Amino acid sequence: MIESTPGIVLDNSIISNLNEPKIMAKIKDMNNSYLYWDKVKYKKVDGLSPEELWNTIKLVRNINYKQIKFSNVIFNYFNTDYIQKSLHEFDMNIGGYMGSQKIIPESDKARYLVSSIMEEAISSSIMEGANTTRKKAKDMLRKDTKPINKSEQMIVNNYSTIKHILKNKSEELTPENLLQIHKLMTKNTLKNENEEGTFRESNDIYVINYSTSEIVHTPPNFGDINKLIKELCQFFNSEKEDFIHPIVKGIIIHFMIGWIHPFTDGNGRTARALFYWYLLKKGYWLTEYLSISKIIQGSKNQYEKAYLYTENDSNDLSYFITYHIEVMHKAFESLKNYIQEKQQENLQIVSFIKIPNINERQAQILKTLYDEPECVFSVKEVQNRFSIANYTARTDLNNLVNMGYMEMISVNKVKQNYIRSANFSNLIKK
Repeated sequence: MIESTPGIVLDNSIISNLNEPKIMAKIKDMNNSYLYWDKVKYKKVDGLSPEELWNTIKLVRNINYKQIKFSNVIFNYFNTDYIQKSLHEFDMNIGGYMGSQKIIPESDKARYLVSSIMEEAISSSIMEGANTTRKKAKDMLRKDTKPINKSEQMIVNNYSTIKHILKNKSEELTPENLLQIHKLMTKNTLKNENEEGTFRESNDIYVINYSTSEIVHTPPNFGDINKLIKELCQFFNSEKEDFIHPIVKGIIIHFMIGWIHPFTDGNGRTARALFYWYLLKKGYWLTEYLSISKIIQGSKNQYEKAYLYTENDSNDLSYFITYHIEVMHKAFESLKNYIQEKQQENLQIVSFIKIPNINERQAQILKTLYDEPECVFSVKEVQNRFSIANYTARTDLNNLVNMGYMEMISVNKVKQNYIRSANFSNLIKK
């Protein structure tokens, strides 16, 4: 459990700290990192006791708070310098066409998009208990094979849901649309299939710390869910309230699904899907290529603490917003590194493209066969890998067979796979 914060005492000595430049400079740094009491109490600042320092920090935050109300519950957030600076950078790189167009070459967009959607689907599912390797999961998605257990079904569901959101990203959020997202996300993975795409109908739902068996969050009464979800939909769709930056708003939507906990299971996966939906709806097109869940998976403890800090400190959303923005920074850097690696691979593919009558897709297939001699391709996998039509994928593979680089092997009466030919090495040397 998270340690409770001290009681707030605002006397003249605390107020006078606002006029001390050295104290305020250090508090500014702590607010940019948005430290909770469990870290603040170890900071040494100009002779202040931990409680005095905390009270001064809380005074600064209270002065700068903006409020949001859901039902009768008030939430606060503080747009720190770190948050505002980060939002500007994201506007320039994730939503701004001038900057972001330079990040992903137009010719590679489809390929990178397929890979990023797979990564997001896999990471989001693993966070919720799916047990598999990334390689095995990607092979399953690329080859479009039928899931054989709950873990694989979770990943397929997540993948299908993200593709559904990309197709319908301009729609408004309604309770019905939200239930449809949950139904897609949880298909064949819940103990009771009647709970797929339905709101919970009891209060026997708690967020548990499974290592200690402690209850860390008790969601609102199930009788309030319909009202809260309607308010959240209005928040998602409306531009009438005081301006909230779209990225901050998307993060708040993510948090609120976790806080309301409207479903018996699948709340986390649904919350992260709504965050993607909202940012895409608001024009942050590069969000399609960011694997937010992969970063969250690597910092799951901080993710859970960000929820708990918010709830334990008077519903201060800035803990969750700051954490989420840090995640987006890491996801953006990861994307840039991934693209750099792929561009290096593209340079290696150039020698294969020089082969007469070979297109870029076929060159990539040849490079894969060169690096992984045991690799097996199917028409469906090539179709998914390059986001092309079935006919185009089949034509690419059959042409490589006709040129002698690949061999076709029958799987059954209607399905064939394609492997590296016995003469592959000799042809490549030529």
